[in-house]
Order: sequence, then C-alpha cells, then structure tokens
Amino acid sequence: MIRAILRASPEDFLVDELPAYTPSGAGEHLYIHFRKRELDTLQAVRMLAQRLGVNPRDTGTAGLKDRHAVTTQYASFPFPIARPLPSPAELEGDGIEVLSLERHGNKLKTGHLRGNRFSLTLRGLAPADRAPLQAALERLGVEGLPNRFGVQRFGRDGDNAAQARAWLSGSRPPPRDLRIRRLQFSALQSELFHKVLDRRLADGSWGRLLPGELLISPGGGRHLRLAEVQDAEQALSSGRLSPSGPLCGARAPQPEAEALAVEQEALRGHDADIELLARWKTLGEGGRRALRLLPTELQVQLPEDATGLQVQFVLPKGAYATTVLGAVCEIEDATRRVSTTDPEGAAIEAEEQPSGE
Repeated sequence: MIRAILRASPEDFLVDELPAYTPSGAGEHLYIHFRKRELDTLQAVRMLAQRLGVNPRDTGTAGLKDRHAVTTQYASFPFPIARPLPSPAELEGDGIEVLSLERHGNKLKTGHLRGNRFSLTLRGLAPADRAPLQAALERLGVEGLPNRFGVQRFGRDGDNAAQARAWLSGSRPPPRDLRIRRLQFSALQSELFHKVLDRRLADGSWGRLLPGELLISPGGGRHLRLAEVQDAEQALSSGRLSPSGPLCGARAPQPEAEALAVEQEALRGHDADIELLARWKTLGEGGRRALRLLPTELQVQLPEDATGLQVQFVLPKGAYATTVLGAVCEIEDATRRVSTTDPEGAAIEAEEQPSGE
C-alpha cells in the first residue's frame, strides 16, 4: 500500500467547522468563531473562558477539533446582555485568533454542526505514487467508502472498549470524569458497529440495500425504513442515504427481515455487551450510523513539492478524515510516528467528536 506522511506541520491539516446555523445577534450567549493552532478544543475554550471571566463548565462546542492542526470552529459562552462585547484583540493570543463575536439565544451543544471541511497535505510520497493516489482518492468521491470510526475513537492504547466493558459490568469502578466515561461507552458501541460493518463488507452488502434495511443520512438524524423511501436506489447512489448499522443502546432501532438477520449474525456472542449498553442509558440511548461514507466537494491537487499531494473534501459530522485517507494509503502521523492502520499503535486525536450516540 502507498505510504504517506500527514501533519509534517500543523498547516498540513486544516479543518473548518460548518455550523448548523449562524448566531442571531441577540441573546445571553456569546458565540466566538475562532481559529486555533496546536491547541485542542478544550484548551482553547478554557483560555477564552478565562479571558472572558466565565466558568469553563458553562461553555459549549459543537465538536472537538484536533490539536496538531490549524482549525476553525465556534464556541459559546454565557454572557449577560448588560456586558459590552469585548474586542477580538482582548481574547487573542497563544495560538488563538478570533474571527467573529456574536450573541445568540442558546448554548452551543454537541452535534450542532453540518460537518467539517478538510484541507490536507500528504507528504513523503514517491513521485510515481502521486497519480495512482490521486485517482484512488477521486474514486472515493464517487463510490464512497466504509464509514469506520477512526482509531482515535478507541484510545491511545486501543483499549477504550475493553475498559468500558470492565466498569459497565461492575468489575472495576467507572472513571470519575464523565467525559471519559462517555468516550469509553461510545468506544464499545463503535466496536459493535464495526462487527456489523465487517460482516457486510465480507459479502459486499455495505453499499447496497437489503430487505428490511434502515436508511440514514451520512450525517445521522432520523432513520427511515426501506419501504418509506420511494427513491431508495437513487438516494443510495447519490449518497443522500446509506444503509445503517447499530449504535447499540436502550432505544437503538432495529432493521427487519434480511438486514436484521445479518446484524444478529454479526453480533452473535455479544449479548452481554448489548445488555450492558442498554442498561447504562444515561450515557447514551443508542441509534444508527451510516455504513457508507461519501466525501463531497472532493478535490486533489499536485503541489510544487514533488513528494506531496493536496486533498480537500467535506465530511458530515461524525466522520473522520483519517478514515478517508486510510482507505487508500497507509498514513504515518508525523506528530506521533505511528501508522493509523496499526491497531497496536497510539491513536490520533479526534478531528471531530462523532455524533449519533
């Protein structure tokens, strides 16, 4: 497989959040649109909260963005009407650039985004590999790819799901940090989702419709039964809808007929995990996730650097840029010097907090 280096510099990994809505201009929450460099989202939000003099616990974001990158996103902060807006210069510095400040009526919540636009530069390519890799990436924009979770979902040591299984079953205390509990819980959901995805990859049904299918948009949302969709095949070919797999939980809907039988076969032997996820519904009630991912607005360019390749695309919320790249090449993360295809390696930090749980 072709090898490439990602994140030789933060500017090689650019991410722009696509908001679900824009601030109204009125209300007791301050929405800050900011650009950060070599900071994770939580660090940046804490710094902004401190400069505003508000409690970081009362802040809101739509998703988490990577540290080893240059990214833009929104964050919300409680801000009474009586307080005058600060100037951007009062909030900037230490890797943070403020792009806009506007009021809005509600706190920004996880999942309040349409997706993310990625502009990535791959380096270290042999000259003869650039054209084949460009062609492979362009095919993904037409054919799509399996919608795997990134390795970062499973933790630096790849054991998030195993840790969740331990404390969900009562064999060890759960983490004190609620965020860690939720991440580990969702890692177990993700592991079971991959069981179903791998089963459907094995027979080629991950990108086609089975009787009894539950369809969903790649960015999540309401699921639709196959019988409810008159133009199902056209919706599938355009990427508007996809077959779905389970994010197991107390309220996770189930498909019917052949689609259900395939799912049950894939999850055979995991009844205890499914029961544990359903029991801990305070951490997530379950849902569905698209099996097929279609990058949109995909462009591939050859920069002047004879060993590089620039690729741009838009992904719906919950999808991973490293999953797209990993479908066509082996990526070495320059910030960690480990391969994203190595299950024993350290995990890359999440570009985006996946949704749907």
